[in-house]
Amino acid sequence: MKPAAFDYVRAEDAEQACELLARVEAARILAGGQSLMAVLNMRLAQPALLVDISRTESLNQVSLHPEYLQVGAAVTQAALEWRPSLALELPLLKLAFPWISHFPIRNRGTVCGSIAHADPSAELPLCLLVLEGRVLLRSARGRRELAAEDFFTGMLSTACAGDELVEAVRFPLARAGQTFGFREFARRHGDYAVCAVAAVADAHGLRVAVGGVSDRPMAREWPLLEGSALDDALNELAWALDARDDAHMSAAARRHLVRRLGRQAIDQARHSR
Repeated sequence: MKPAAFDYVRAEDAEQACELLARVEAARILAGGQSLMAVLNMRLAQPALLVDISRTESLNQVSLHPEYLQVGAAVTQAALEWRPSLALELPLLKLAFPWISHFPIRNRGTVCGSIAHADPSAELPLCLLVLEGRVLLRSARGRRELAAEDFFTGMLSTACAGDELVEAVRFPLARAGQTFGFREFARRHGDYAVCAVAAVADAHGLRVAVGGVSDRPMAREWPLLEGSALDDALNELAWALDARDDAHMSAAARRHLVRRLGRQAIDQARHSR
């Protein structure tokens, strides 16, 4: 199929993009287009206007701050993946990027586009959540900032209003003593994750997030659990995610993956000290 007819505007800056979103009710932002174009071709979305921000210089910026790395809306996944200092700044993203689809997709797809699309199987929303990152939203009405936990609201659903642009996301920098783990299972490498687990460990406890099982990534915080206590916590999390049978895998198998991958991600984090 081909998309329904729409108008197209290449925005010069974020202000113009927000003005267009405010003026045209059925407008959508186009950045990398790796998710949006498929939706348009299947006519699951039929916007009246596409606002292209892919060449908006002010949104194509990665800026380092004392406590976080801010990634603008037009920054591609590949640009962040190949940042020379990424392994020091955000070790978890360094672990997760090889699992994200394939290089041609990462070369066009944007970091903020993946966050805005909010696919529950996507790796970047999972990482943003487990790191307790934040999403910067901008509209003609002003700016606001949301924690990742408040931004993701359901399957392909977020707290972003129709006239708002995801202007940037903020990933907290790795702190001294923090270690990280990431594990994923997919039918083939590069396919959507059937289950993915990200873990952050420090001297005080664990923070674990799971994607691909619920309608959004979900996170839990635990003390420093060992042995059967950790197995019990992972089992409780597996059941709390309300896994369902589908064409790809049974709910029981997904719960097994949460337990297995969760243990592997946590062990990876602990052994990377």
